[in-house]
Amino acid sequence: MRWGVAFSLLMLIAAPLRAHPHIFVDVELAILFDSDGRPEAVEIAWVYDEFFSMLLVSDMGLDPDFTGTVTEEERESLDGFDMNWIEDYHGDTHVSQGGRPFALTGPVEWSSDYRDGQLRSRHLRRFHDAPDPTREWTIAVYDPTYYTSYTLVGQPRVTGRSDCIARVFEPDWDAALETLEAALDELLGAGGDIEAEFPAVGALFSDEVRLTCAAP
Repeated sequence: MRWGVAFSLLMLIAAPLRAHPHIFVDVELAILFDSDGRPEAVEIAWVYDEFFSMLLVSDMGLDPDFTGTVTEEERESLDGFDMNWIEDYHGDTHVSQGGRPFALTGPVEWSSDYRDGQLRSRHLRRFHDAPDPTREWTIAVYDPTYYTSYTLVGQPRVTGRSDCIARVFEPDWDAALETLEAALDELLGAGGDIEAEFPAVGALFSDEVRLTCAAP
């Protein structure tokens, strides 16, 4: 995950040499269809782990007494705290069909909160060009660098159609870890810098939502 306000803070988080990820985020997804039954947008909710939430809230000067909550005034200061994306960050939400990626707009209609010691945000991203809903297509939320680990929680919601099936597939953890260890061993053997050159393995650790809707 990449934003301006938090980027310098992330670099300060201590971690063992080979330890990725550094941030843990629970994800809820909703798929919205338009009146013609075409995919219109994806609504994405993120809930950050308590440690990262504490660091970022403290860095923003909020919740000085560490109550795990904020006042209404402080909540206004949180608005869009993770929506100021840097130029090469694309939201870690990946949509594809038959190997073809589908681009989404930047975030709109966002909201932010902090309660029970965790930062929370929700935003909407619309399709530039929607996939064919009658053929299987996928949504996966992951950071390619695996700096952030996303875990899908709950069943993805579908609104606007009642004839769609959304199935969730978990990653093959053993295969993903084996691939990661092999890549790190190769990198270290070549004298590489793990933090600067961490292999792009995030997709291997990602939950995947596969969607199919009935043909008209």
